[in-house]
Amino acid sequence: MPITRRAAIKGVLATAVGGLTGAATYGVAYERHRLAVTEASLPVSGLPPALDGLRIALLTDIHHSRFVPAHDVTQAVDLALSTKPDLIVLGGDYVTYGDRTFVGPVAELLSPLHAPNGVFAILGNHDDDREMPAALARKDIVVLKDQRTRIMIRGEALELAGIRFWTRRVADIARVLKGMRDTVLLLAHDPRRLVEAAALDVPAMLSGHTHGGQIVLPGVGALALARARFPILAGLGRREHSSIFVSRGIGTVYVPVRINCPPEVALVTLRRESAI
Repeated sequence: MPITRRAAIKGVLATAVGGLTGAATYGVAYERHRLAVTEASLPVSGLPPALDGLRIALLTDIHHSRFVPAHDVTQAVDLALSTKPDLIVLGGDYVTYGDRTFVGPVAELLSPLHAPNGVFAILGNHDDDREMPAALARKDIVVLKDQRTRIMIRGEALELAGIRFWTRRVADIARVLKGMRDTVLLLAHDPRRLVEAAALDVPAMLSGHTHGGQIVLPGVGALALARARFPILAGLGRREHSSIFVSRGIGTVYVPVRINCPPEVALVTLRRESAI
């Protein structure tokens, strides 16, 4: 018996819906918890030879909540420590919508983090400006709120400049960078700040915020809104003399699902451009 056009269309739609349902179920039950270490080499213009090979563990977008349990945060901490990094950076969004219920607990879960050259944090758009940084500071984590700090590593200086999510204007970021004379690594939750970094000739930047798109569909890629807002969703990017690494992050937001976009702890190694 011949198949009618309507029946064929219904069959295709049923198959598509079934496939999406299966992918969503997988993304909720499994992939959002499939945390692993991602390694990347970040080229840095003018990087002194002594800082070549510096290893930075980047943990961002934790979003500790009822959808991102303590186990996931502890696993991320354990993975970061297992890489034996020289330095640890926390990239913001420790909770979701500033949920005070999880502020103290997430700081406690992050407290085992340690590295020879320190643990530094910035704030994301989901973090409040008082309780979250205070909770992190009580765990000996240095929070940079539109601030810069200078650390000596192997006899060379590295300046870490951390900006708030809402600090966006070139002039405001320039004030944070005023007087810089050593290699500067900009810590900015939002990768769109690469535009300002390039304008200010900042050699390198670490970011998160995008979750890598969180939902990446076969044959389509990340959802159109994410692609439109963030030209660099994950991994390495560049604008003029400024390079960037954007992490997919650890948690989820809006919907507790990841599809073709697993969470990560990033191990970023700084490299002299000539060595790449």
